[in-house]
Amino acid sequence: MRRSLSKSVRFASLFALALMLSACGFAMRGAVSFPFKSIYVGFSEASPLGGELKRNIRANGQTVITSSQNDAEVILDVLDEKREKVILSLNSQGRVREYNLLYTLRFRVRDKAGKEFLEPTEIVLKRNITFNESQVLAKEAEEAVLYRDMQSDLVQQILRRLAVLNMS
Repeated sequence: MRRSLSKSVRFASLFALALMLSACGFAMRGAVSFPFKSIYVGFSEASPLGGELKRNIRANGQTVITSSQNDAEVILDVLDEKREKVILSLNSQGRVREYNLLYTLRFRVRDKAGKEFLEPTEIVLKRNITFNESQVLAKEAEEAVLYRDMQSDLVQQILRRLAVLNMS
């Protein structure tokens, strides 16, 4: 009797916890549902950002990525993608002490008829990195890690914008 009571209490507790999590709007990271069934992503095949975005869209299991704009319900046009490295500060000898890394993406979302669901949007991400001449290789590796981090951040921001598109 006591054993079945503790199982019942455990089950009720787990059920209550699941109910509370679902009521608060909790969702697993990457669990995004889109208001469309198919999309054409206008990145080149060699683009690391495009590859990561496509992987994340496929992960939801409900949206198909098409290879042709004519087969897609919506089209994500990449208008501009660039990485920049700008000097942020100099030391007393006039040598670079800090850089500002910028990752800029401009895109829009439309249908094949040209109707825009998301007008041209620009996302600019910035990260600061210190520089030391005696650690050039380490700083290059750190810069690559920062750009990968910005790329993942960009993908998440694009996914959030796609999830809230007004398709009417």
